[in-house]
Amino acid sequence: MARERQLSRRSLLGGAAAGAVGLTTATAGPAAAATPAAATASRTVDVAIVGGGLAGLTAARDLVAGGRTVAVLEARNRVGGRVVNLKLANGGVTEGGGEFIGPTQDRIKALADSLGVATFTTYNTGDNLLYKDGKRTPYDTSGLLGSVPPVDAAGLANAAIVQSELDSMAATVPVDAPWTAAKAAEWDKQTFESWLNANAVIPSAKFLLDLACTSIFSAQPRELSLLYVLYYIAAAGNESTPGTLERLTDTANGAQESRFVGGSQQVPIKLAATLGDRVVLGAPVRSVARSGGSYVVTADGVTVTATRVIVAVPPPLAARITFDPLLPAARDQLTQRMPLGSIGKAIAVYDTPFWRADGLNGQAVSDSGVVRSTFDNSPPDASYGALMGFIEADEMRAYDAAGEAEIKAAVLADYVNYFGDKAKSPTSFVLQRWDNEGFSRGGPVAYAPPGVLTAYGAALRKPVDGVHWAGTETSTFWTGYMDGAVRSGERVAKEVLAALG
Repeated sequence: MARERQLSRRSLLGGAAAGAVGLTTATAGPAAAATPAAATASRTVDVAIVGGGLAGLTAARDLVAGGRTVAVLEARNRVGGRVVNLKLANGGVTEGGGEFIGPTQDRIKALADSLGVATFTTYNTGDNLLYKDGKRTPYDTSGLLGSVPPVDAAGLANAAIVQSELDSMAATVPVDAPWTAAKAAEWDKQTFESWLNANAVIPSAKFLLDLACTSIFSAQPRELSLLYVLYYIAAAGNESTPGTLERLTDTANGAQESRFVGGSQQVPIKLAATLGDRVVLGAPVRSVARSGGSYVVTADGVTVTATRVIVAVPPPLAARITFDPLLPAARDQLTQRMPLGSIGKAIAVYDTPFWRADGLNGQAVSDSGVVRSTFDNSPPDASYGALMGFIEADEMRAYDAAGEAEIKAAVLADYVNYFGDKAKSPTSFVLQRWDNEGFSRGGPVAYAPPGVLTAYGAALRKPVDGVHWAGTETSTFWTGYMDGAVRSGERVAKEVLAALG
């Protein structure tokens, strides 16, 4: 097989793309310095920021550094958005949303470093597991195929060709304007599913690519534009390093390489603390209205008058805010067409990470069950064990109306299949259901179905008079990830500072 068509040693499902900014049963408390909405009825500032996630908080930091006054209005009683720590019964924490970072995710790493939030390497010692057709197969990731699940040779060869072709196509997509790619119209009129059906012709190869898709987007291939998938691959890098599918799916040297000590929400919590009472919690924004040369931003319990407004929430949630005057049709049509993926995270806690003694690293992929991919979410000192499983796309939707007990039983049944009877009886269990979380309604990212990017993509970041857009969906690199959120905050702050003069 030609070198460019060889399946990379670390590609196709080294893990799920869980650094995505992600998801309700337990959450960490808000930053102590933030102000409840009831404590402040009105404010006048230079810039009102809608959303206290990484994007909004980063923008606020940079605007304050630029000498501007800001107010950050966060709907929840905590900061972080799709990044949240879950409290465990044993006193520990685990991540309910975005948690991983990896190579080329430079901006989230720099932010964490500046706040004194350290990272540690995701546990990746021992065998991965493939559970397919009811058969459990451990496999060594240090061999020729790396973390690629050991399906049949024909499937591996076909998957290698498909991966190489996707990377080659993605390399032609401009990350700042994917709708201008030479073949944008052709790629945007078809689903990723239709392209896979024509190219991943071996069933086991289709299994690998389908699982990669749901792991990255928490959406099925039938829901995604091919152009959007190619853009997402292209964005999995930085200004000097092209994006690849391998980087999206890998653990070692990929997007799942590291975690944050104390949980990923430590980053927004500490960032919010530097902003103090500029951050207002429990203040969902209901309307943004222009009044002369200013904007009046009305939230529950607080009204902010500002010269500029930054909206740093996912496009479909931004669409629930009333704007006066009305937003341009292109912007509104865009937000109507970008749904969030369907995702939950289930974490079972044990006295010890027992799978390690069995020579396993806690990473499993499966063709069945409610959980199709897992990680070892234990703390760096291994003082207890934690197995985290993703519930995604059709599997999450199938359980949206289910109670927690039903979901727990289904999840533990999967964990027993993957890791044996010791997984049957955790000491505690936590569940984060982003689809049912009121100020997210899904995750990890709002994606584009066919026809959206070419028709409306230009409206994604384009300011509307004094209203500017941020959020991980607007980033040109690491869209859908914590790094993309930080990058978007930095970009929009520069944009607003320039506009204010």
